[in-house]
Amino acid sequence: MERPNFPKRVVITGGMPYGSKELHFGHIGGVFVHADVFARFMKDRIGEENVIFVSGTDCYGSPIVEKYRTLKSAGECDGSIIDFVKKNHDSQRDTLENYLIGLSLFGASAFGIGGEKHAEFSREVFGKLLKSGALSMLSTKQFYDEERGTFLNGRQVVGRCPINGCKSEQAYADECSLGHQYFPEELIAPVSTLSGKPPVLKDVKNWYLDIEKFAPYLKDLMVEWESNPQVRAFLTNVCKESLVKPTLYTKTENKAAVDKILASSGLKYICEVDEQKNNCKVEFDKLSDREAACDLLAQNGIRFRTGKTLVPFRISGNIEWGVKIPDEGDMKDLTFWVWPESLWAPISFTQAYLESVGKSKEQWRDWWCSDEAGVYQFIGEDNIYFYALAEGALFEALNFDKEWNIKMPTIVPNKHILFFNSKASSSGKIKPPMAQELLSHYSAEQLRAHFFGLGLGNASVPFQPKPYNPNPTNQGDPVYKEWSMFTNFLNRAVRTLFYSFQKYNNGVQTVPQGNVSAEILQECEKQIVEYENHMYRFEFSDVMVQLEEFFKYINKTLSERMSALQKNFDEAEFRQTIIDGMHLVKTATALSHPIAPSSTEKVREYLGLTCAQLYSWDNIFKSIGELVEKAHCLKFLEPKIDFFTRPSWQYN
Repeated sequence: MERPNFPKRVVITGGMPYGSKELHFGHIGGVFVHADVFARFMKDRIGEENVIFVSGTDCYGSPIVEKYRTLKSAGECDGSIIDFVKKNHDSQRDTLENYLIGLSLFGASAFGIGGEKHAEFSREVFGKLLKSGALSMLSTKQFYDEERGTFLNGRQVVGRCPINGCKSEQAYADECSLGHQYFPEELIAPVSTLSGKPPVLKDVKNWYLDIEKFAPYLKDLMVEWESNPQVRAFLTNVCKESLVKPTLYTKTENKAAVDKILASSGLKYICEVDEQKNNCKVEFDKLSDREAACDLLAQNGIRFRTGKTLVPFRISGNIEWGVKIPDEGDMKDLTFWVWPESLWAPISFTQAYLESVGKSKEQWRDWWCSDEAGVYQFIGEDNIYFYALAEGALFEALNFDKEWNIKMPTIVPNKHILFFNSKASSSGKIKPPMAQELLSHYSAEQLRAHFFGLGLGNASVPFQPKPYNPNPTNQGDPVYKEWSMFTNFLNRAVRTLFYSFQKYNNGVQTVPQGNVSAEILQECEKQIVEYENHMYRFEFSDVMVQLEEFFKYINKTLSERMSALQKNFDEAEFRQTIIDGMHLVKTATALSHPIAPSSTEKVREYLGLTCAQLYSWDNIFKSIGELVEKAHCLKFLEPKIDFFTRPSWQYN
């Protein structure tokens, strides 16, 4: 296999959890573990100084305001909204650390150095967007609760998603829980969460980015992505669902009425009947034509659903809790809508990290704009519209004068991680266990291995921890599966190497000198390049399958050769077995390091190697003999010591 090429510098982002809650298992298992393993791999592969791994608490937006209001009303929350957010931020940070997530910076968009840089950069972004001509001031509808006398933010309105075929459990003012975008007036059966009554719609002005203008760029981007082995196929498939002409759907029997109404409107449209789906599809060239048609059909009592398409991306809102937008004309006292500002927050956090290590924040361009750099964003599939289409249009708009030239990141989406057989969401019917809570049942590395091996790049997969199973069986816990290959095969192989070395080497801990045999060198080289290609293509479940087979090979090889020595000891064969065994263990430990950073450190300690000697890919193909002094010694391994372990309570 050919070895893949990686950028010289990379930024890796792990999504931004809302500041309204602690982390549940989906945050960790669906995004952060995968981002962290890849970040650790890249640190080993291109050098730790060439990798920045950032994330942070998404502090603003209506979900936080609504949760804070609810808790405050119930007497369950003291202090200000920023106190509420900071408490959740601290909890999120601690949980990430407990899962060994090695972020360069876990910031916050509302406070600290991350918040400071985010506010500064947000103002800079707005000025650049305004100068580019990409922003439009539009008068749109916003929900208003007449009983409470107040405009409603996004999460204070619930209803049914108007997008045809959507199966979202919850829809809000202008987006549903699956990420579909629509105009507020399209929401079906809206209800105010404040009064429990249907709200009315009133006109408000906001800034919008017209994504429709960037459709040619986004379509070209899809063509580019389809030939890129690092882009998951379902990412482009989801994007292309919105890169279509504006449509609406109605019942087949409405076709004659629709034709009659629209024919006299002067709107250009195509109306076709789909006999299989028993509906009528009406297609328009422009979004404005479809919206005009929607008004006409609604006035005439024709029921319809709209289809996915590119809709104007709202930049501002009138919610007080947000990053302030500079006043422009009669547009005063507006704040950024949380979604757009969260898209450039990773750049803000990159600036914050650079300043925190004594560098200039302006060096962010070396990481986001340079041809030698790359950005990898790990997300859940519900956020594809924002990170692929909205972000693509936003960055292209910001690059209008070529001053920045922000590169489009490589988006790494994961499918849903289910809780047993249902989608788990803190806003849905199935409440997921908190991530911190799981650590009372499993070790961090056990969960890291399990989540990493689930295959979320291919399909939605259930997480089925036995302690939470309402109908447990006598079968083992599925969560143990991936980690058992470390505790069974690799752990046994490392122990066999050390104990056999100590047994036959007459108490001397000095490593024998010599060349690794050709067969072992070839096997290790093959494993390294195959692993590297899997990581390059984000084939994470394939990494776990490969490692398991490699661990079995190492364990079998060492067991057979040591058994032969027990029957007929030969000094030369013993020395060669130790040299070969150490190269196998070194290779397996280096490849395991991103997944099991704590346990591999224990192996490194007993091998007597530095981090650079063992983990750096500058030395990945080299034997231990090539890296150390001739008199290199191993650390003595006491009896009954394990390197890869399960928590003691799991044996009870």
